[in-house]
Amino acid sequence: MEQAKLDRINELYHKSQNGPLTAEELAEQAELRREYIESYKRSLVGELDNTYIVDEKGNKRKLQKKDK
Repeated sequence: MEQAKLDRINELYHKSQNGPLTAEELAEQAELRREYIESYKRSLVGELDNTYIVDEKGNKRKLQKKDK
């Protein structure tokens, strides 16, 4: 996620602490937060896709996705 968007999320948060946000600002804040969460999830999945478990014998195996 771009730094400018992160700065805008923080700016809207601090503005909300001092008073109510307009409807447009609330919609923008919700969209930016959704985009941030999706970006975070993609990053985490990418990290976990490249994670290996090493057992006592030194064998490596990829993490398996947990079934729901």
